[in-house]
Amino acid sequence: MPVNTGRAQLVGAFGAIYLLWGGTYLAIALGLESIPPFLLIATRSILGGAVLFAFSLRLALRPWQDWRHAAISGALLFVGCHGALAYAQRYVPSGLSAIILATIPFWIVLINVSIGQSETLTRLLALVPGLVGVGLIAWNETSNTQHSLPVGMIALLLASSLSWALGSVYVQRRAAHIPPYDLAGMQLICGGASLLALSGLAGEWAGFVPRQVSIVSLGGMLYLALFGSVVGNTAYLWLLDRMSAPVVATYTFVNPVIALILGAWVLGERTTIPSLAGAALVISSVAALLYFTNANDWTPQASPKARS
Repeated sequence: MPVNTGRAQLVGAFGAIYLLWGGTYLAIALGLESIPPFLLIATRSILGGAVLFAFSLRLALRPWQDWRHAAISGALLFVGCHGALAYAQRYVPSGLSAIILATIPFWIVLINVSIGQSETLTRLLALVPGLVGVGLIAWNETSNTQHSLPVGMIALLLASSLSWALGSVYVQRRAAHIPPYDLAGMQLICGGASLLALSGLAGEWAGFVPRQVSIVSLGGMLYLALFGSVVGNTAYLWLLDRMSAPVVATYTFVNPVIALILGAWVLGERTTIPSLAGAALVISSVAALLYFTNANDWTPQASPKARS
């Protein structure tokens, strides 16, 4: 039976995606020290899915239609977004990656427009500074003679944010009837299996020796599996079930701040002034999007359907 959303639950769920997900960029960077990118995210996803499966054995009893929705959304969220993110982070600093993924709310708005959902002119105009900010970051980071980044990796990060936005909209429109705890586990299992296959096709298995995995990489992978996947993804799906997607996506302008701080503190990453200016434009654009969001979107709603 649907239940009302409590303030403590909301605070806890938003805290999980604000803070824990802010640390996932550092965790990916640490994991990549001795684990290939697709294998890292595959292991993280399968381990996280196994933990959720252990707490909800009814996952195996979900109808095939639910597994289809989980497979589609899992591919968009974990293969298209997290797999691409890990691959790009071999070349792009963790903090900068988080800034580019802050464009997720832009893509959500544009996707909603493309499927016929009306948006106000002010919200559409709010996208402009953020797009300029991304352009400024891309221009500065790819033209810097001292540490030029591949333009393809910037494009891949933008594509990964689009994939996450598509997965989020799909979940709200097609999978809202699945309990978030079940859906998170199903997505992780399906996405992890796809990533494992992709890892094999990419030739990652050939040169991978498990005993050579460092303690640092193992710690990064466990953080991703337990805090990023089990806690973070479950909280995210729970919030998507009760709030509008743009409001839930507010985590995208908190995560970069945390990622920049952790990247500078732990990894010694440095961000140039033009890129920081671009980051400020992206974050201010997201803030403007939220300012012009319908007030009803900020009101917690009961779960849309009785949970089975």
